[in-house]
Amino acid sequence: MGLQIGDKIPEVLGINQEGKTMNASDFAGSKLVLYFYPKDSTPGCTAEACSFRDNYQYLIQKGYKILGVSVDSEQSHQKFIAKYELPFDLIADTDKTLVSLFGVWAEKTMAGRKYMGILRTTFLVDEKGVIEEIIDPKSIKTKEHAEQILGID
Repeated sequence: MGLQIGDKIPEVLGINQEGKTMNASDFAGSKLVLYFYPKDSTPGCTAEACSFRDNYQYLIQKGYKILGVSVDSEQSHQKFIAKYELPFDLIADTDKTLVSLFGVWAEKTMAGRKYMGILRTTFLVDEKGVIEEIIDPKSIKTKEHAEQILGID
């Protein structure tokens, strides 16, 4: 079990696509959409990222910043960002520190095969770095995920 509603997120979040350390304090004073997704450039993950891209200005107007996390490399993130013109950072959690801490690294099943992977999950974090809401994998609609968040606000 990972972090829950009411928990403070860790100060060090990880390394972004440019190799820069991302910290919770970078987002102080703003609400944060911290979303975990399985893999760059896959259909569902692309739809989700593009939902955030297409609604980016609305999210900013509502006081949100966006930060995506997967276990893909910095180079993979750079290509994903360039290909889809994503206006936000992605954390390359290659050592699985953050996905483990948040409890989103788990056993999954696809076509009868079991494997470890990220459970698509979004954490809405307040201006002080405290988790306000968790949107679980069954609730996320990848093509409309930003609209789901804007509807919660």
